[in-house]
Amino acid sequence: MPVDIIFETHAISEDNERDIATGWLPGRLSDRGRALARDLGARHRDDGLAAVFSSDLARAIETAQIAFARTELPIRADPRLRECDYGALNGAGVGHLAPRSRFITTPFAGGESYHDVVERVRDFLGDLAPYDGRRILVIGHSATRWALEHLLAGRVLEDLVDAPFAWQPGWLFRKT
Repeated sequence: MPVDIIFETHAISEDNERDIATGWLPGRLSDRGRALARDLGARHRDDGLAAVFSSDLARAIETAQIAFARTELPIRADPRLRECDYGALNGAGVGHLAPRSRFITTPFAGGESYHDVVERVRDFLGDLAPYDGRRILVIGHSATRWALEHLLAGRVLEDLVDAPFAWQPGWLFRKT
């Protein structure tokens, strides 16, 4: 049976507002981000979710905790949903990562490649059998979404990583 996966990026962080590529650093939500996290929870309150999975990085966990603070939904932090590890560029200006397509198979110095992220997310998807026929929400990062789009929608990773980011209120994927 399929698992419906609603994906949401973590709410806006202080680093996002300063064009910093946080990577594997914890990060924290800005005031605007905390308000957006509350909106995320309101959007999904009646979606019939079985669980919420979040990256284990602080900005994603903070998003999940604010969004679902007054619910009984289990929130599970999972390191496989992390952003790409930019290695020496964790915490650098976003412009230093361009073009990201250089790092599809070649890791960032001291970090990982986008292919590594895809494999982490593939492993996560392999553990979703208990949620067959149900709907879950995943809170992650740009690289998490790109991996989901690549694995579940057949999108080419090279086309995703350098495309302009266009936020939307959630992306729906189906794991069959």
